Amino acid sequence: MNAIIPVAGQGKRLRPHTHTQPKVLMNVAGKAILAYILDDLRDLGVDEIVFVVGYLAEKVEEFVKERYTFRAHFVHQPEPMGNGHAIYLAREYLTGPTLIVFGDTIVEADLRAATRLGHSAIGVNRVKDPRAFGVVELDGDGFVRHLWEKPATPPSDLAVVGVYMVQRPGPFRAALERLVDERHIVRGEYWLADALQLMVDGGERLGTFPVAGWYDCGTSAALLRANHALLQRTPGPAAVPGSVIIPPSFIAETAVIEGSVVGPYVTVAEGARVTHAVIQQSIINAHARVERVLLDHSIIGERATVTGRLGRINLGDSSEVELS
Repeated sequence: MNAIIPVAGQGKRLRPHTHTQPKVLMNVAGKAILAYILDDLRDLGVDEIVFVVGYLAEKVEEFVKERYTFRAHFVHQPEPMGNGHAIYLAREYLTGPTLIVFGDTIVEADLRAATRLGHSAIGVNRVKDPRAFGVVELDGDGFVRHLWEKPATPPSDLAVVGVYMVQRPGPFRAALERLVDERHIVRGEYWLADALQLMVDGGERLGTFPVAGWYDCGTSAALLRANHALLQRTPGPAAVPGSVIIPPSFIAETAVIEGSVVGPYVTVAEGARVTHAVIQQSIINAHARVERVLLDHSIIGERATVTGRLGRINLGDSSEVELS
């Protein structure tokens, strides 16, 4: 079984961090967003993955090749023309059962059960207000009748989460080609939901499978919420002499903590140094330096430096701020 992961987005809502870092490589609870997805796919037995890359593609390629042994293919999306267009560019790799997972969403679902279904299916979750999501409407047999992209009046509360199981690639590939050939463009983009609708209209059965939870990491606030939730599932950090570490928190083995209070809900990545600081509900990225500050709900980029006093910071890579 193979998988397709679109990772071409620029991550504009995560700036300044995504000026220098692909969104999917942002650290949350001690791991890159993409690492959560790839670890799950490896455990599932997926051995071949197609990455649809674009912005900062070389960093994604380097990350994958250094850490994983998948048969990896990298397809470039030169312009951000939507998730449907991204999958269309990878259509030649649709040769068997294929999982599609969006690269900026960490999902909790029984993907193994989804792969055993006798038909294609979409991961869904019931939400109170589905207007901000793709939404599915089911027929009397529980199969998808219609997909709606962010409808003003949702026909159901079943939100599309961002993971799909395609069992029969032929009808799906044909739908993708119709999507582009017939220029089904909405707000300047080709939507995957529209390709799936074309597939359903052509007679293909499309079911659903439950997603117990998911973590959208598309904004700084969402990233911190995901960090909060995922840290609750991680082992407690080791004690640090001379400092207080309040769980749940993650402290990388190569991080240095001196005379500080860290936690709860703090990630300190590899090579970072925290000195005489008090930090909670924050992410300190790799090789950052934080001294003599009190930080709350903050994200400090890689190799960034923060010194001074109380504050809330959203600081990109290789930056320096002194709070005085």
